[in-house]
Amino acid sequence: MGAIATTVAGTKFDTGLNLESISKYSTFWEMTRQLYAPFECTATMRSGNADVHTHQIPGGQYTNLQFQSYALGLGSQFDKVKKCYAEANAALGDIIKVTPSSKVVGDLAQFMVQNNLDRKSMEEQAESLSFPKSVVDFLQGKLGQPPYGFPEPLRTRVLRGKKPVEGRPGEGMSPLDLEKLRKDLEKKHGQEMTAEDAMSSAMFPREFDNFVAFRKQYGPVDKLPTRQFFVGLNPTEEVDVEIEKGKVLYVKYLSKVDNVNAKGQRKLQFEMNGGNRTIFVKDQEACKNIVTRKRADPTSAGSIGAPMTGEVLEVNVKPGDKVKANQTLFVLHAMKMEMAISAPCSGTVKNVYAVAKDKLDSGDLVVEIEAA
Repeated sequence: MGAIATTVAGTKFDTGLNLESISKYSTFWEMTRQLYAPFECTATMRSGNADVHTHQIPGGQYTNLQFQSYALGLGSQFDKVKKCYAEANAALGDIIKVTPSSKVVGDLAQFMVQNNLDRKSMEEQAESLSFPKSVVDFLQGKLGQPPYGFPEPLRTRVLRGKKPVEGRPGEGMSPLDLEKLRKDLEKKHGQEMTAEDAMSSAMFPREFDNFVAFRKQYGPVDKLPTRQFFVGLNPTEEVDVEIEKGKVLYVKYLSKVDNVNAKGQRKLQFEMNGGNRTIFVKDQEACKNIVTRKRADPTSAGSIGAPMTGEVLEVNVKPGDKVKANQTLFVLHAMKMEMAISAPCSGTVKNVYAVAKDKLDSGDLVVEIEAA
């Protein structure tokens, strides 16, 4: 605004705005921006970019998709993710991209980059690929019916016999008693629940349970300032945390021990209200080095590994089980993206190397199948 007002000052287009007042607004927003620094596209973009006309990623999704890509180890390939976003959108029928349909396109784009696929190779190999759950749900009709129909033959190749949903997905749902759900949640979690909690659980049951568990473990983290919550304290930095009216904790971060213990924990030293405190925090990166996992053999069809870095959501088979081709073996999730991994062939499960909540790197062996 300041640049435009200054440019046209003294001309017939003069805005009449007071530049001193505009500068005050600029100062206010500069300070505000610092509070939201953890959410910025600090790696690539701080201003407008014309390539939006090519990839067509919605503005609200762009930063989230970039953060997700970095978490999946695709940060250095984000330009490729943007290119694949346009290809994924075209493959899905140039759909209207709003939540949650935009997530479908983003998940497919990252899936294509992870597996080194372009639109043509993705469509040709669709019958043998384990697509993200969001993509399968969309093509099955669980998000509704797109105005121009579903893309064929991609839809048939991805569904592999799954029955498509016709009409509006919610039409066949049974009525939900939110008050009963609220009371059930209180019994399940042992604490008071609100109507908002019940609605959150109804829409996102697993995520809500994880949220409650997080809140129980870490307490009222909403009392922390934004930057300190997302990026932590710097050495010798102190923060004031008002946990309730008139009750303030003065926390100062002192130091950390470089070595980790056998459990993958690192010792941190703090000062709280003048007293020294020592805590042990699990170092997620160090834990990766403690557990050494077997790697999947890419030359063997029966050696099924994790297609991406993530956490095991569920394992659906055990040693000795007979499985058929395209049967779901396990489900992996990372950064709000779920992927159901299917058997590439029929046979007998020889070994299972992971359980629910295990953290895996891309390529870690999960299931071994002896082909029939």
